[in-house]
Amino acid sequence: MIQRRKVIIGSLGVAAAATAAGCSSGGGKANGDNTVFTESVANNEVVAPPTAAPIEVTVTPADKATGISPAKPVTVAVTGGTLKSVAVTTGKTKVDGELKSDGTWESTDDLAYDKTYKVVATITDSLGASSTKTTTFKTLEPAHTVDVTFQANGLASIKTGKTYGAGQPVIVAFSRAVDKNAAEKAIQITTSPSVEGKFYWADSTTVHWRPAKYWAAGTTIKVKVDGLGVRLGKGLYGAKNASTNFRIGRQLIAYSDNRTHITKVFIDGKLVRTMKSSLGRGGGTTGANGQHISFWTAGGPHVVLSKERYHTMSSSSYGVNDPSNPNYYVTDNVEYCTRITYSGEFLHAAPWNGSLGRANLSHGCINLSMADAKWVYENFILGDIVDVKNSPRKLPIYNGLGDWTVSFDKYGH
Repeated sequence: MIQRRKVIIGSLGVAAAATAAGCSSGGGKANGDNTVFTESVANNEVVAPPTAAPIEVTVTPADKATGISPAKPVTVAVTGGTLKSVAVTTGKTKVDGELKSDGTWESTDDLAYDKTYKVVATITDSLGASSTKTTTFKTLEPAHTVDVTFQANGLASIKTGKTYGAGQPVIVAFSRAVDKNAAEKAIQITTSPSVEGKFYWADSTTVHWRPAKYWAAGTTIKVKVDGLGVRLGKGLYGAKNASTNFRIGRQLIAYSDNRTHITKVFIDGKLVRTMKSSLGRGGGTTGANGQHISFWTAGGPHVVLSKERYHTMSSSSYGVNDPSNPNYYVTDNVEYCTRITYSGEFLHAAPWNGSLGRANLSHGCINLSMADAKWVYENFILGDIVDVKNSPRKLPIYNGLGDWTVSFDKYGH
């Protein structure tokens, strides 16, 4: 027996249904209310017009949101349909992104501060019909932004990928005074091999980080500061993310003895050079501002800061600028100068000093022969250690990189 079923045709299908009924060979009947009866010969199922699955589009940040961190990615997710494309723009600037394996779109570019962004997502439903969803949001507006630089010391920046000595600390400099705890949390330091380290703040804008012992030869150091969108103080946010990396070369440590007048250089624990020296003669004088000036070479581990083929040395550099003062001097074009303090201590050639290896006659520098000073100039690199022994005056932590003059348990926090 043939079964009959009833299909209700919507208003858009009335005319077509009526025409179909008029052309029928008798398999169905039409009545006055445009209801069409059809026969289901194959499986007795009702044939209904297809409908698209409901679509849900989720855009993050939400529409009309404000104060959004520029470090947070824009994401677009769709259920019930397929995400075909996403355009994120602010003015004429387009934000790049990518479709992930789960069908979600995520931005790959950092955003900018104080910008309004428009997100336009194009979606197709299960029947292939396209639609769009448009949202907007605004990023936060900081009172001030803070830039980051990486220093080798106060005289030179770290050069990414370059080689430094075993005493080179990590130094991060901020362009404004920052909240120290927030800044430290933003800094990531990764070393291979891994070592424990501590922060030491030289001032409100500059922070150092060093391990418990000198770096081992061949260590690699990677430094990253995730500052974008990070609050670094009242109204202060990091301008952008920053990173650098450097490596430690051979471990060079020089020991210069105030009593024996000898400087010995060790590379990776092996003695490679012994040099007759003349260190600071001791005593002192009073500077132009009434400050005490010592002529002892400061004791303790120094770090190489810079090298100069020629350097004019003058007592004016540390406060004796009156030519009538018996301690006043100017010496032009001193050769092969390797600086170890900001105040002006160098290892340098002193061909005029006839007491190398016998007496201390300098104003605080380490005098060497021309050959030895040349060797130091050619073989030492920034970050190498020069440890002065048996001096009655200690190198203060702020005069150059005196980080190693402080025991690790008392270094920073």
